[in-house]
Amino acid sequence: MEGAGFDPAFIPGLTAPVSGEPEDVRRDEAEKDAEEPSTADDTAAEVAAEAEVAVDAVEADAGDADEADDEAPVEGPVFEASDRRAKIVADHKGVRLSLDDQACEFRWDEVGAVETETGRFGKRFTVTVHTPDRRWYPIEIEASSRSRFAEWESALDEVLDAYFDDGEPEAATEPEPESESEPDAKSDDAETDADDARDADEKADEKADKADGKAEEKAEEKADEKAGKKTDEDATARAE
Repeated sequence: MEGAGFDPAFIPGLTAPVSGEPEDVRRDEAEKDAEEPSTADDTAAEVAAEAEVAVDAVEADAGDADEADDEAPVEGPVFEASDRRAKIVADHKGVRLSLDDQACEFRWDEVGAVETETGRFGKRFTVTVHTPDRRWYPIEIEASSRSRFAEWESALDEVLDAYFDDGEPEAATEPEPESESEPDAKSDDAETDADDARDADEKADEKADKADGKAEEKAEEKADEKAGKKTDEDATARAE
């Protein structure tokens, strides 16, 4: 029997009747109900943990692959110069500069030009990396002696020749096609030569005519002089 006789808090119509099951049974059911959500939470946590482990494994594999690529020997020139504070490395990857705890790296497609400079005095070797956006990044290396400058210049030139593309393709020497106007040009040249020859002949004729005229004038003048002398002589003879 269930009712107010067994449960003083029982109110008909408002309070649900108390189950007749033993208290231990009710406690076990409550514990099972409480354990079911925790089991679901544990399963979700395990799935998330497994996913994190998988992601970490993928990242580790990628990192190992990158390290393997970095450690793999690459045939080609390499330039490296450093002192107690600064360092520069140029190889197939690009140019890397570091000074104390600061560092920067440029791929070859990010490099617009590389300039070197040496002081007239001292042992500082300056390398300046120019980027296409008109920025420049200089770094100074203290050489052990000035004789290292030529060695560094040569090594850096080898790297630049091997990996750096300055965007100026070599001009290929191609034979110039013969233009269609060459025959016309030749005919024009022939006509010009003919005209020049005519002008030369005309000038020669003019010179010859002038020479003939001058000769005639001189002959006439001489004849006149002779005739004048004879006339004077005749007049003198008559006067005598």
